[in-house]
Amino acid sequence: MNVQQLIGEQVSSHPLVLYMKGTPDFPQCGFSALSVQILRACGVSRPFTVNVLDDPEIRSGIKEFANWPTIPQLYVRGEFVGGCDIMREMYEDGELQKLLAGLDPLR
Repeated sequence: MNVQQLIGEQVSSHPLVLYMKGTPDFPQCGFSALSVQILRACGVSRPFTVNVLDDPEIRSGIKEFANWPTIPQLYVRGEFVGGCDIMREMYEDGELQKLLAGLDPLR
């Protein structure tokens, strides 16, 4: 399985996936930390995350997968949502809360 197939499998088999630097408890960049805080504010206490620092292939491959140059990246129900700035804007507008409604297995 190549890295694009692996990423495709991850985003399709979990209702929510956050590709980030570090882990939710120990984020390794401010954008990843803020992304986790936003998800927690939406009631998602245990998101499925992938630490891109653990795998250089995923770190570069995820940027190609969505054609998005930065990390973190959020996927919900198999669809690319965006990075930290988009997550913050959607949260402030109430859109992220609506998008995440019904993802009870993650809470």
